[in-house]
Amino acid sequence: MTTNDERTIVHAFRDDALGEHDAVGLAAAIRRGEVSPAEAARDAAERVRAVDARLGAVQVHVDGPAHAAGTGGAFDGVPTFVKDNTDYQGLPTGHGSAAFRPRAARRHAPFTRQFLSSGVTVLGKTRLPEFGFSPTTEYEGAEPVRNPWNTGYSAGGSSGGSAALVAAGAVPIAHANDGGGSIRIPAACCGLVGLKPTRGRVVASALGRQMPIDLISDGIVSRSVRDAAAFLAAAETYRRSPELPPLGLVEGPSGQRLRIGFMLDSPNGVHSDTATRAAVTETVATLERLGHTVEPVELAMDPSFTDDFLTYWGMLSFLLGVTGRTLGADFDRHRMDGLSRGLREEYVRNWRRTPGVLRRLKRTREAYAAAFRGLDLVLTPVLAQTTPPIGHLSPTVPYAKLIERILAYVAFTPVDNVVGTPSLSLPSSSATTDALPIGVMFSARPGGERKLLEIGFELEADRPFRRIQDQ
Repeated sequence: MTTNDERTIVHAFRDDALGEHDAVGLAAAIRRGEVSPAEAARDAAERVRAVDARLGAVQVHVDGPAHAAGTGGAFDGVPTFVKDNTDYQGLPTGHGSAAFRPRAARRHAPFTRQFLSSGVTVLGKTRLPEFGFSPTTEYEGAEPVRNPWNTGYSAGGSSGGSAALVAAGAVPIAHANDGGGSIRIPAACCGLVGLKPTRGRVVASALGRQMPIDLISDGIVSRSVRDAAAFLAAAETYRRSPELPPLGLVEGPSGQRLRIGFMLDSPNGVHSDTATRAAVTETVATLERLGHTVEPVELAMDPSFTDDFLTYWGMLSFLLGVTGRTLGADFDRHRMDGLSRGLREEYVRNWRRTPGVLRRLKRTREAYAAAFRGLDLVLTPVLAQTTPPIGHLSPTVPYAKLIERILAYVAFTPVDNVVGTPSLSLPSSSATTDALPIGVMFSARPGGERKLLEIGFELEADRPFRRIQDQ
């Protein structure tokens, strides 16, 4: 931990079994016999203990984790964490909520099995905001998850605990999932790589299968593009989606030059702030220097998209309030936090709009497809504003003010969840005046993860991502 100009930076990088390896590098060291899975797990646990008192990222620790034993997976022996909205057999699943007492899961969730097939060693579960609804990992009656680049700021959400641990160097990768930006938002806040896969690329969650529109994609947050690529290849080895083109292992940039559209402001009319616009325009300049054709593009969204997404979001909170006893017999919807309650109450006022909301949201794919005509990728900010300080998006803020702040912040990511398209958050070369990372986002057509990873590899090679241990 270091302090720099009143900025508290927390990281765990040191000379131990993990070193400065990403997950691919650590797995290679384990395969060569330079490090054992037990040593990697031990040193990762020590790193977690060294930083978590300041970050508050961990919900559950595993006593005596099982180690991968030569499964042949891409991440054999790599220590990691599972997000606490996903069942891991024997561990409680709390969903970030104080509305019930979590109970131990009887079996692994389908995604947990897919993740474990890569050979990872699970050390525990990471914190998220209640039911993953918020873009920051903060609570009404508990300490927040803090950003390791500056502990006075948010680590993002909903996969904030996972992002904080990976950015701080406690583990190389961690599970994340995304129903409105929850992989990409914390990746942007914490200077990480976060890829939301195409709908169906990884196994569907139980909640996603029950939703009229499945918004949720599981994945990881990582410090390198090659870890994101290795994860998707490992997931495909476990189960390949018959509806999508095979991906395989993407190992570097492509020689193909692309046509890339870009937007500085969101299609629903939210203007991005000065630092965020600068991060996108600098990325445009880099892409042009590398030989890509980059041009402005517009996405002709239905004017009601934001209200419709908010209604759908509220419907999820309402349904959780109704069915919460399936999570715990003592579930009390009145103990849900201010954001969850506000969303639920908003839905109760607007529930009659539901058929039209679903119809219009499903039509979003038509506008999305039109925007991509003649283009390979679209570049935008991840968020309309730079990372906020702790408290700005807290569930203790009165709902009307809070939802206004959230909608002004999360203005780009939800479209890909509604359409089901893949989207990649990358650290830009820019930083805020407080030296916090700023993310930029590339989106592709369904099944377009290869192009996303290839552009990610190219940008990472051209301008290596800032490292927290160098600050």
